[in-house]
Amino acid sequence: MEHTKIISEIKSGKFAPVYLLHGDEAYYIDLISKTIEEHALQDHEKDFNQFIFYGKDADIEQVIASAKEFPMMAERKLVVVREAQGLHASTYEKLELYCKNAVGTTVLVLDFKGKKIAKNTKFYKAADKAGIVFESKSIPDYKIPGWIKDFCAGKNMKIDDKSTFLLSENLGTDLGRIVSELEKLKVVLDDGHTITPNIIEENIGISKDYNFFELSNALVEKNAEKASKIVYYFEKNPKAAPLTIIISNIFNTFEKLLRIHFLKDKNPGNVASKLRVPPFIAKKYLSAAAYYNRRKCAQNIEILIEFEKKSKGVDGITMKHEELKEMIFRLMH
Repeated sequence: MEHTKIISEIKSGKFAPVYLLHGDEAYYIDLISKTIEEHALQDHEKDFNQFIFYGKDADIEQVIASAKEFPMMAERKLVVVREAQGLHASTYEKLELYCKNAVGTTVLVLDFKGKKIAKNTKFYKAADKAGIVFESKSIPDYKIPGWIKDFCAGKNMKIDDKSTFLLSENLGTDLGRIVSELEKLKVVLDDGHTITPNIIEENIGISKDYNFFELSNALVEKNAEKASKIVYYFEKNPKAAPLTIIISNIFNTFEKLLRIHFLKDKNPGNVASKLRVPPFIAKKYLSAAAYYNRRKCAQNIEILIEFEKKSKGVDGITMKHEELKEMIFRLMH
């Protein structure tokens, strides 16, 4: 079941006896769990009917005992186990037994963040039969720009393409962090106005001129002066640009350029589809492919692997931000 349908049912007052929320992406687990906590009980009912446990410190016997008790002057009882991934695997059998005889007046929520419960386990099957099992899957990096667009549309916010990529390149795939920053922008954004790089710089602190996205652009355009300025900024502000992320972003750029050389159909629409990027980015990559032939793209990927090892301290060699200048020079020449 999609998270949107689960949330819709919760808000309409329809609750399952058991919610097993698990998977790599914490954002949807938190979203569903928070929605349950907001709607399962009225404020005056929570003192006697809401119990919050934390996996690592939870006594499973107490959790189950609380779930088995009937509500006091309320329609239901709410028992939430946050950070349930901290529970010892030996407790799953007891949770399985509870799920097989779940109390209809209790809502038991189990939040397994960063952990998947195997579908072939007895615990999973019992939870699935008793209530709702939701796997929160991480979003691939190439889908993050589209996710940002959809989120903004759902909040009646407008955002331009450059800003979408500026955020995705600098915030990564952590949906919780992305939402937090977008909520900041929603507060300051006037009705009808569009999120722009200037607004992002003023309110989030991501420079519109000196960032991962613009460095990749400088390489794609073979703009040595622009690349040099961005590298100098990164040298002076190392916390704003972790080396591993810089290298990862540039690696993704040259990996895409190399793939273009193997495409038979180099129509911008087809390139955008195959690389999973917007058309305006696809056009830039097509232009860059003329600067960087197949052999040079392969060489650059080797260079980036070399510097990636150094950035991670492999073989006892540690890369410094000052070496970015050398790396960029070798990539462009």
